[in-house]
Amino acid sequence: MPNLEWSDALSLDLPLMDDTHREFVVLLAQVETAADDALLSHWRVLVAHTDDHFSREDQWMQSTRFSSSNCHSVQHKVVLQVMREGITSGEAGDLEVVRQMARELAIWFPQHAQSMDAALALHLRRIGYDPVTDTVTMPEALPAGIIHGCGGASCSDHASVESAAQPA
Repeated sequence: MPNLEWSDALSLDLPLMDDTHREFVVLLAQVETAADDALLSHWRVLVAHTDDHFSREDQWMQSTRFSSSNCHSVQHKVVLQVMREGITSGEAGDLEVVRQMARELAIWFPQHAQSMDAALALHLRRIGYDPVTDTVTMPEALPAGIIHGCGGASCSDHASVESAAQPA
């Protein structure tokens, strides 16, 4: 049985993001339930999906003045690098490392989605961002400066949040 299942608690009211997250949960479940002979194949699919998933969110952040160097993007880079190391471990025959990574992802993902992705989704809704067309329908709502940290009070210095919130 998978350690993570889709629930309303993971929904961020941004359809493209929610669809991508739902797919991540499904692919992770396939990894968790895969037989040893199929595990690495499923893991590679999950890594490719996650690469696309994170790249898309990073592009949204760059397009809407969330700094590309913020902690959200950095977390994407670190998690993806670890996942790629799982491929190397699996190819070397250490499937338990891949299985442990899958268990850890099932713990990490809800926290990431409900904090960093939720902040991004809120920001995108506030500015009327259409992730399909990469357009902002309310450019006047864009922050005057680049948002540093993840856009939330927990990982941004107070001054950066205040200056980013000032109108252009």
